[in-house]
Amino acid sequence: MATPSETGLFTYGDNAIQYHIIRKLAICDDALKSNRKVTIKVYPDQKVTASAPFDASDELIRKAVLKRARWIWQSIEAFAKQKNTVIPKHYVSGETQFYLGKRYVLKVLVDTNQTNNVKLSRGQLQVTFQQDHEERTKKVKALVDQWYKNKAQVLFQQRLTEILSKTTWVTDTPSFRVMAMKKQWGSCSAKGLLMLNPHLVKAPKECIDYVILHELCHIAEHNHSERFWRLLTQVMPNWKEVKAKLDGMAEVYLNG
Repeated sequence: MATPSETGLFTYGDNAIQYHIIRKLAICDDALKSNRKVTIKVYPDQKVTASAPFDASDELIRKAVLKRARWIWQSIEAFAKQKNTVIPKHYVSGETQFYLGKRYVLKVLVDTNQTNNVKLSRGQLQVTFQQDHEERTKKVKALVDQWYKNKAQVLFQQRLTEILSKTTWVTDTPSFRVMAMKKQWGSCSAKGLLMLNPHLVKAPKECIDYVILHELCHIAEHNHSERFWRLLTQVMPNWKEVKAKLDGMAEVYLNG
């Protein structure tokens, strides 16, 4: 028998990894003897669990997890490579696109009386261009990508301005660039220049705030030290939940 899980967090390189602690309740002496060790598992959905005795301290569990940190990360990477559940986009009417956490149906229109444009309208992301094109998929993709970049430029500036008051260690408004990345949401250079992924505008605003705050914390702490995580917790106490939400949809948001 096990109790509901708690969560813990550790870092491996530049990666923050969350694990779920499952405390086992011994029901007899034999079970008590067999339940003394911490058992770590990594699942295909990349969830990490640490099953431990009911009375095991958090520090004991953490040490057991850190001892196998490399194996945990390798397992997560292996499962990530195996995961091929997201269907490649063809940029045709009927496909799903996201903006600020909401789903929109892609609608492709050809209208000789209209200029090339992309807009949200009644639950649809409408892409209109003046004349059909031999490489329609590339044309639609280019228009959609540019639309996301334009939205990202404006929205990221708004969110950065909004949350700067929380980051008392940042003396000047940081510059940022919008650049598509395959695996990262953002980065921060040694000089404090932020790099933000335009695909991030597909996620809810709290996820955007999390990424920006994460990068702003790097202005004070360049590495993922204990002080870094304390700083992030100070400005966003629920960052673990928000990160889990973003991670859960990352493959879908980055597809395209």
